[in-house]
This record gives sequence, structure tokens and C-alpha cells, in this order.
Amino acid sequence: MAGKSTPMMEQYHALKREAEGCLLFYRMGDFFELFFDDARQAAAILDIALTTRGEHGGEAVPMCGVPAHSAEGYLARLIKAGCRVAIAEQVETPEEAKKRGGSKALVRRDIVRFVTAGTLTEEALLEPRRANMLVAVCELRGTIGIAAVDISTGRMELEECAADRLGAALARLGPSEVVAPEDWDARPAEAIERARQDFASDAGEARLKAVHGVATLDGFGAFTRPMLAAAGGLLAYLDHAGRGTMPLLLPPVARESDSAMAMDEATRASLEILEAQRGGRQGSLIAAIDRCATGAGARQLADDLSAPLTDRGAIEARLALVGWLHADPLLRADLREVLRALPDIGRALGRIVAGRGSPRDLGQVRDGLAEARRIRDHLQGKPDRPALLERLLPAMGGHGALVDLLQRALVPAPPTERQNGGFIAEGYDAALDELRQTSGSARRAIAALEGRYREDTGIAALKIKHNGVLGYFIEVPAKHADALMASDSGFTHRQTMAGAVRFNSLGLHEEAARIAEAGGHALAAEEAHFEDLTAAVIDAREAIAATAAALARLDVAAGNAERAAEGDWCRAEILEDRCLEIAGGRHPVVEQALAKGGERFVANDCRLDDQDRLWLIGGPNMGGKSTFLRQNALIVLLAQAGCFVPAVSARIGLVDRLFSRVGASDNLARGRSTFMVEMVETAAILSQATERSFVILDEVGRGTSTYDGLALAWAVVEAVHETNRCRCLFATHYHELSRLAETCEALSLHHVRAREWKGDLVLLHELAEGPADRSYGLAVARLAGVPDAVVARAKSVLDRLEKGRAETGGLAAGLGDLPLFAAANAAEEEQCDTLRERLRELDVDALSPRDALDALYALKQDAASTEP
Repeated sequence: MAGKSTPMMEQYHALKREAEGCLLFYRMGDFFELFFDDARQAAAILDIALTTRGEHGGEAVPMCGVPAHSAEGYLARLIKAGCRVAIAEQVETPEEAKKRGGSKALVRRDIVRFVTAGTLTEEALLEPRRANMLVAVCELRGTIGIAAVDISTGRMELEECAADRLGAALARLGPSEVVAPEDWDARPAEAIERARQDFASDAGEARLKAVHGVATLDGFGAFTRPMLAAAGGLLAYLDHAGRGTMPLLLPPVARESDSAMAMDEATRASLEILEAQRGGRQGSLIAAIDRCATGAGARQLADDLSAPLTDRGAIEARLALVGWLHADPLLRADLREVLRALPDIGRALGRIVAGRGSPRDLGQVRDGLAEARRIRDHLQGKPDRPALLERLLPAMGGHGALVDLLQRALVPAPPTERQNGGFIAEGYDAALDELRQTSGSARRAIAALEGRYREDTGIAALKIKHNGVLGYFIEVPAKHADALMASDSGFTHRQTMAGAVRFNSLGLHEEAARIAEAGGHALAAEEAHFEDLTAAVIDAREAIAATAAALARLDVAAGNAERAAEGDWCRAEILEDRCLEIAGGRHPVVEQALAKGGERFVANDCRLDDQDRLWLIGGPNMGGKSTFLRQNALIVLLAQAGCFVPAVSARIGLVDRLFSRVGASDNLARGRSTFMVEMVETAAILSQATERSFVILDEVGRGTSTYDGLALAWAVVEAVHETNRCRCLFATHYHELSRLAETCEALSLHHVRAREWKGDLVLLHELAEGPADRSYGLAVARLAGVPDAVVARAKSVLDRLEKGRAETGGLAAGLGDLPLFAAANAAEEEQCDTLRERLRELDVDALSPRDALDALYALKQDAASTEP
């Protein structure tokens, strides 16, 4: 690599331009090497040595490398760090390069694949219990088209939405990667830009037809132009990333916008459905309820929780299957034991179709399909099977011929790599068995040859060995080498080592040739069988994917039944009216956390209907208001996702939209303060909530001044009551809002109970009817460790404020009057002015030390006498 521009550097730079901003993994023998800025970036992320290799333009070239055989682990770390990687492989052997261009010809390399967060299929790079969604979005005539696919399993869905709902749709999908047109100003900030022509709807339609080999898409569903435009962008990106090799893509499904409960980004974050607010799965709803035995089941559960159903019949079908398994613990235990041993056949199929499959993947498909058939046969003998199970069972059979083929062809535990063979079972191919026998007999002949050579030479330490460079050779200690060096010995010198000398012989050469020839033919035969078996699996890909989906749905139901049995959860009654009646409701995440510490969760009831649909809830911080709000939202979500719920009983009227505005947060990256975020989220609720929605609101208005906040909270409660008319739980510290019960007929007052006992605050976490008598804010401050001096000072200020409130009739007596704080501030200012005047009158230079001390005591006495 010395000089201005070597052929290798020219090749590298050409591939780097083709890599389009990705890190370039440049294959060099047994390593992938990175150069220049790629090397600096990768070395820092991977914590590997940054070195140099030759010069370019008169300067040393930065370089780092990773072994090709363990590249997946390094790729995983780079992808997690947000990088994209282009893989440049050697596409010819050195021998082929020499034949093409002479002894100094450079081995041809080409980018064979782009590795990005949304295009992963490798088992080591994927999280088993999380889907890996690649999403394409675009705008067509004011409507957003969305195409989403998990290429590890082939599941693909298309939808459209209004422009202001794109954020909510992406939050539901949780994509690993987003692509969008390059000239679209409203594209998501995280999106990768692609050419606008990729997002043409007619091209998208043509691509979908070509991928699935159909003349029309009518058999798959009704797809709008925005959906097809997004699909075009998605398929073009996949074609680019795979360099012409398309991954597993199942027929697309059109998602109806009203088929699932709508939730915006703020609601999903607030309820911590799939991820806790501090990041990670721990502390989220799914972590608290996931009892699935398989990764595929966990991914299906996440999808259920992300998009709870709004169709009563579909919800009841899921609940019926959970209830059937819940009622039979022995059946459930047996089923879960079998499911636990199942391989992830959906992802194995994805690797096979993408051309990255292994003999192990074929074995996983074989074992998974065989177990699915046994599960089906077992369940078909059970009485009172629910309707959903009846629909699942047919998909879990019907693979008899394929399973039989794979069972006959493959060894019980096929290897991950296929280069060394050994995965085709004995007895499947007689010619292959004969080749293996020839190779085996040749090895036995070499062992016999070693014994004969020892006897002929009298060298007991003589050994016949093998390595990847020399092949088979004879090795003797150096002190015996002279005897074999003689020209008539029949041995030919090959290599001298420290303490040993290596030789060849005509007999060894002949036996080695027999082994190599038989072994080569055997490997070629196994490779041909692998291609045939792969083709057979690909031909059945849609039926195999249907089996994987049926097993995942069954696993979700069994896991939900197990969780219900653990926590004594109940099956909710799903209704068409607007009720919400929950007896003994509990927060699933908080209850589980308390149980680990040996504590008991205090359950509470919630009953909303047309006559009492808005609860105004007061009480102290830490008293459980936010927990109560969230637990009811989560119970609604769980029920409509098809899960049992943590309650004694529940009657839930279908919810079309779920909104949660709980807690304070900011979004400084988008120029939004905490209060701005609060108002944006509140505005979304007021503009989108319908009469069938469920809303939880906590501390609206607390991010601004007291009067502004109270006025806003007052107006929001009235709007929810009079305009949205939805079911709503509204928590607040503003006691003045209790006056709204006089004018809002469907509003009722409630509070979380607390008591002060011997100066300490006791939080009961119980909900009671009526307004809160006080907020206990100072008691909570003391409980939190605020210094006693600060709490005492706050108490004196509070007394003064409450005195002012009593004199003016309270804040709610006139939202436009400000005498409370005006009086307090005026008194404080008057005291400060008096002290200032006294200080001005002092002639400090004329005071003796004694006079100065007396004056200081007098000032202190005056200050104390005027304190409130």
C-alpha cells in the first residue's frame, strides 16, 4: 500500500464510494479490515487496536480489523452504536485472479450486502423476544403511507394515516430503521433518505406483484396508493441492502386504522408498555406480564400490547383461549413444556429464504414442524375447544412430506457451518455413504502405513500428521532425520522444524489423494443436498410461516393464562357501552415490584359510566394518584389486547383511543419546555378524544404560575366534561377544582387517603369519595428529607397564604383577583423597607463598637417582632 495509489487502494476507494456512507468491511484473507475514518470510528466503538497499513498520499493509512469467523459479534456492536456496514467480500480465489490477470492480479471484491439495523436476520444480531421492524414512510396527496416488515420472519403490513398521526404509528411499530424520500421536508428525523422515484405507487405495486408472483394484489387485500408508494420504497431499499437478494416477505396485510386502540407517543411512553421511561425492558408492562415460553410468543405479545383490539368479537376470541388454558393447569403445564423446547422456526425460515441459512436452520424447521404436528394431535383430542384454537390447529399440521424429507436427510443435530459437511444423515444417499466409506478406509490405510513405516525404519517416534497447509506428512525427531534423507529411503524432504523434520512418500501421497478426492466429492454431494432441501423449505415458506404464527399465538395464550394464575387475575367482560367498572384493580408492574420486597399492593375500585364519567381525584403526592390512574389505563389496555387483568372483576366498555398525560418531562431537543410538552399533550387529548375514549390526566397546569395553572386546569376539566364527554380520571392538587362538581353533573370528587400520626405522614394508598381536605405537601417534603428549617419556613409562609385565602374567599371565589399574593408580598416588602430605612439612618463611622452591637440587637428584635 505504499505510493500514491496502489491497485488495492483504487479498489478500496471505489467500493467505499459504493458503500454510500456505510462503514466498509473490506475482506483481506481471514480478516475484515477497515481503513481511514472508518477505522478510527470502528476502533473507538469496538475498543480494538488502531494501527496503520502502508501509506496513501504520503501519509500512513489508519487501519483496524476483525476476524471474519467472528465478525457477527463486532457487527452487533456497530449496529447497536447506530452504524451501517457494507460487506465487501472476495468474489474470486487468488488462483482465479492469477488466471485472469497474471501473478500480480488483485483479487476481485464486491459489496455483497449492506448490514443495517432493520435488515438483520442473523440469530446473534437479533433480540429473541423483540421484533425487528424496518419501516418506509412517504406522503402522497396529503396522506401518509406506511410499509413495515420484519424480515427476520417476513411479516409485512401496510397502512395509511393522517400526517399528524405518523408519530403515533411509528411509536406503535417501534422500528429499528426508517427510510423516507430524500426531498420530503416532513420526514421523521431519524429516517434514512432514499431517492424519491423509489416511492412511486405504480412501481411499488409492480414490485409487490413480482415478489409474490401474482398478476393482481386483490387476493391479499385492498391497498391504497399511499400504501403502495411506501411499499415501493421499502422493497427498493431491501433490494439495495441485499444486493439483489430479496429476504423472506409474506403477503402484505392491510392494517385498518380503526382496528386497534389508538395511542400517541406520549401515552405509550407514560404507560411504559414495552420500555420503561428510564430505558430498557425492565420496569415495563411487558416485562411484568410476559410468561411466553418462546421468543416468537414474546414478539407476538409485544405486538398485541402495542395495538389492542377494538373489535369485541376478536377480543373475546383471544380471552376464550386464555380462559380455556387457565381452567386446565395440567394441560397448560404440558403445553408450555413442549413450547419451551421449540426452535424459532419463523426466524430460521427468514435466514433460509434470505440465502443465509445453515444446516442448523433446516434442522430447526424440521424439529419445529414436527413438534407443531404433535401439539395439534394432542389438542385435537381435548373437549370444548375455543373457536380461536380451532382456527389455529389446521396451520399446525400438513407438513408431513417436508418433515419426513428433513428427518431422513439431516443428522439429529446439524452444525451451523456447512463448509465441512457432516450434516447429511447416513443412509439418505448411498453414493455419499460410499464416498465417506472410501475416505474412512483411506484414513485407516494411513494409520496402517504409519505402523509399517515405523517397522521398516525402526523409528518408533515416526508419526503421520496433517495440517491445512501441507496436508498429510511424515514427521520424525531431528536426530532420526539423517536416516530418511538417504536417496534410496523412499522419503522426500519437505520441511525442517526446530527439533523435527518432515517428509513425504509415494505411498502417503497416494492415500492422501484418495482422501482428498473422496472428501471433495462428499462435500460437493452434501452441498447439493443442502440446496435441494433449502429449495423444498422455500417452496413451503408461507405454510411454514403460518405454523410459526399459530405457535406464537398459542404461546401467548398459554403465557397469559400462566400470568393470570400467578396473580389471581380475572377475565374482563367486554361491552359495547361506555362503562368502566373495575373492582379491586391493581397496577401489574408496581404490584410485582412490591411483592419482591415482601409488600402488599393496596387495590382500589373504579366505576365510570354515562352519569359518572369524570373523576376528580385529590390527595398528597406519593399517595398513589398517578399509580391509580395508570393501573386503570393498563387494565383497559390488557383487556383489549386479549389478556386477563389484575383485578377481582372488570366490566370494560370498548375504548377507541387511550390517552395518558401523567408526569413531567421536557423535549429540549425540539425546543419544548416541560410546560410546553404538557400543553402539547393536553391539546392532543382535547382535539382527538371521543366519547368512547379513556383519558387519564395528572396535574394539568402545574408547570406554570398558580393562577394560570388553575385557570387552565379548570378549563380542561370543563372541556373534557362538556365537549369530549369521554371517561376520564383527572388528578390534581388544586382544591378549588372541587367547585366544578356543582356545575358538572357527570363529575364526582375522590381523593387518596392519608393521615398524620404523631407528626409523621401515613400514606394509605386508598381511594375514597369526596374532596381531599388538604394536600399534605409539607409532610411529604419532610418525608422526602427536606431540611427541618426549610419545612418550618414553608409552614410559616403557608399560614400566611391560607390566612389571605380565608380573607378573600379562596382562589376559586374570583379567578381574576390577586389579593392573596399581593397581601403577602406587600407585608414582606413593608418589613424590608422599614429595615432598609433604619439601616440608612445609621452613621456607621460615628458608632462605637458598643453602639454598633446595640444597634444590631435592636434591628434583630424589630425583624423578629414583624415576622408572620
